[in-house]
Amino acid sequence: MENKYSARLQSLRDYMRSAGVAATIIPQTDPHQSEYLSAHWQVRRWLSGFTGSAGDLLVTLDGALLWADSRYWLQAARQLEGTGIEVMEDGKPETPSMIDYICGNLPAGSTVGIDGMLFSINTTRTMESRLEAAGMKLVVDFNPIDLVWTDRPGRPDSKVFVHEEKYAGMSASDKIDMVLDRVKTSGAVSAFISDLAEIAWILNIRGADVSCNPVVTSFLYLSSQGGVLFIDEDKVNDDVRRHLEAASVTLKPYDAILGFLSALPSEEKVLVSASQSAGALMAALGARAVVGASPAAMLKAVKNDVQLSGVRDAMVRDGVALVHSFMEIEDMIAQGKPLTEMGVAEILRRHRSADPMFFDLSFETIAGYGAHGAIVHYDPTPETDVEVRPGNLLLVDSGANYFDGTTDITRTISIGEPSNAQRHDFTLVMKGHISIATAIYPEGTRGAQLDVLARINLWKEGLSYLHGTGHGVGHFLNVHEGPQSIRLNDTMAPLVPGMITSNEPGLYREGEYGIRCENLVLTAEAFATGFGRFYKFETLTLFPFDLTLFDTSIMTDEEIDWVNAYHAMVCERLLPNLDAKAQQWLLSKTSVLTRK
Repeated sequence: MENKYSARLQSLRDYMRSAGVAATIIPQTDPHQSEYLSAHWQVRRWLSGFTGSAGDLLVTLDGALLWADSRYWLQAARQLEGTGIEVMEDGKPETPSMIDYICGNLPAGSTVGIDGMLFSINTTRTMESRLEAAGMKLVVDFNPIDLVWTDRPGRPDSKVFVHEEKYAGMSASDKIDMVLDRVKTSGAVSAFISDLAEIAWILNIRGADVSCNPVVTSFLYLSSQGGVLFIDEDKVNDDVRRHLEAASVTLKPYDAILGFLSALPSEEKVLVSASQSAGALMAALGARAVVGASPAAMLKAVKNDVQLSGVRDAMVRDGVALVHSFMEIEDMIAQGKPLTEMGVAEILRRHRSADPMFFDLSFETIAGYGAHGAIVHYDPTPETDVEVRPGNLLLVDSGANYFDGTTDITRTISIGEPSNAQRHDFTLVMKGHISIATAIYPEGTRGAQLDVLARINLWKEGLSYLHGTGHGVGHFLNVHEGPQSIRLNDTMAPLVPGMITSNEPGLYREGEYGIRCENLVLTAEAFATGFGRFYKFETLTLFPFDLTLFDTSIMTDEEIDWVNAYHAMVCERLLPNLDAKAQQWLLSKTSVLTRK
């Protein structure tokens, strides 16, 4: 029986046949290579019904396949049921990459069509090379979506506002100067920025174009003669115009970007990021392009003292909201009042949004009870929502964007008495969390070199998790930020003082429960010796772990001491901001952990 997704795919295939295209790739991104998208660019979701934040769709004339990483294998299987779309479990040794699949399954002479604005320079080059070697052709101007998706939402139109310097800690003019100084070292004289978070950071502007990401849909060109912001101009009021003029930035229409780049002087050298800028933009620049790393990524990742002060303040307010949230959750369960996963998410939103500094969630809350906790990026919906009741674990991954900082925290709590197996699994995960939190590492260390610390206790028992251990976090910006990460595959970016990164090992038992324990940590100076400078992590997040889930029989004295010291810090920071009832609750949740 045909459903709406198979009908949509058939409409796309009809257009493909008329254009002589044998396959097309629908990526989960936009012209800025973003992870989180506005409704206008949710093409893959519209075609397939899969709602994960990552995963690309391949449509051929007689089939469709979706490549999803381990975070989404279970979710994709459930959401794609009945659509005729096959799930390709990306990351498994037996799963071919999409380009390997295309080269191995389409005949020589086939044409693959893509929208060149939706693929990075690196990806476009790789596809062209691989397809040419297989006797196939890549066309980069295949964009039938507006014809197929007749009621497609327009581009986001939220109003731009200024992120005040009292929160940002630096003016837009000073940031532009810093970026251009880095451009000079690349052999270029100007820079083109596609990444929405980088543009927002450089210009001290924010918006609401993407849910939970306070960014502004735009492109940015910077040179010593001034900058140009490419944006739908009706989104910009007079205050923002004056703010941009003070930074020598003028406005041009969003759709003028390709013509502008094509018209630049032939001798001008423009730095573009190979991973963040679209292949179509590279084509417009031609020989003017100097392909290299973004000049803004590292600058944005290293927070200044004003930003760090704001983040610490935001963590206190976030911790207070979490105390009130989990008090309410516990009270409802104790009284036998009905509470579902969506109800948990709403409780957290309500308490966080009561803060005058709250802007939005930093991502949609993941509240997974029991088996749903094993779906790494589970998104509760009315169709999947289940009651939270005694007898299993509740995994809650949540965060907020405040004007002075971004938060991201995961806690796994037992609803009722946990089993010995659950306590054992939880403690293995926490041993990894503590190993990262207490790591001392030399200058130049990358996250991939620390990742094993989070996994080794799991590996010893034949257990693992397939997502990263940590990602960078923005400042009143995107909750996922590069260039640093802590993961098995190396991003080659060193951990530098001022960077905020998540620490979130996990363990997921399909059909049973999931466990993840996440705090945000700050890379800070530790000490210097004759062997160089050494760094450490300062834990920023302020909320207790569930004491009932620790199995102290497999913990070292040092690990138990860390839990108690962390809980003491949580109390020190949060108690002065709580009323008597909330203080008593927090004290009960942070009692001294001892060996049984």
